[in-house]
Amino acid sequence: MLDMTKTDQTPAAGLLEVNNIEVIYNHVILVLKGVSLSVPKGGITALLGGNGAGKTTTLKAISNLLHSERGEVTKGTVSYHGQNVHELDPAALVKRGVVQVMEGRHCFEHLTVEENLLAGAYTRTDGAAEIKRDLEMVYSYFPRLKERRKSQAGYTSGGEQQMAAMGRALMSRPETVLLDEPSMGLAPQLVEQIFEIVKAVNEQEGVTFLLAEQNTSVALRYAHYGYILESGRVVMDGPAAELRENPDVKEFYLGMSEDGRKSFRDVRSYRRRKRWLS
Repeated sequence: MLDMTKTDQTPAAGLLEVNNIEVIYNHVILVLKGVSLSVPKGGITALLGGNGAGKTTTLKAISNLLHSERGEVTKGTVSYHGQNVHELDPAALVKRGVVQVMEGRHCFEHLTVEENLLAGAYTRTDGAAEIKRDLEMVYSYFPRLKERRKSQAGYTSGGEQQMAAMGRALMSRPETVLLDEPSMGLAPQLVEQIFEIVKAVNEQEGVTFLLAEQNTSVALRYAHYGYILESGRVVMDGPAAELRENPDVKEFYLGMSEDGRKSFRDVRSYRRRKRWLS
């Protein structure tokens, strides 16, 4: 069913290709500096890095949401199925199968959970029966949402709102989901639950994921391939299993070294030693 086997190997030709893009905000602030990445069909690709590294900007450059923040792609290209898409409007990209789940969840707070989910099917034309079938599919992955389906979304928990945002994206029948910081503000147990659902949707529905995440440890356990951003540049990439064992990644992103676990303050003091920036 999928074009990529579930092994940590160098990705094949990408379904989504980002080629050497630069992004500028307000005509003067250079945020992304020659970012390139490849997202293979049927895989989970992680975009990693600290706060301000450029992860969210990369996702918005792909989904064409930069203009609302006075940002633009000034160099490079974004292609999907081999076609240049970085000048399409966001709605046209959704119709092609690319949907972004924004950082911070962004539910329609005044609508019920189920109304939020149905909003994701707004662009579909395949009929009520298919939409109802997919609603039950979403509830099978998020049983908590079925329990809260008549509740006003603004009164649900952060974890439930994250599930609703993900479920709403799935209701559009996406081929590719851009998932921005799914672990933000959630308890560790909920983070594991969210990533287990991502894994299940990927394996059972064939949905491709590009996820931006600060929680490197969790992301590398579920992803097949990863890219690490620093100051708007890709500084390292590779199969997730290799990144998990890389000494620099262990030290600077997992808080580990050959001498054992380090505190965040210690890790910050060693930042100048990053071999990939030298």
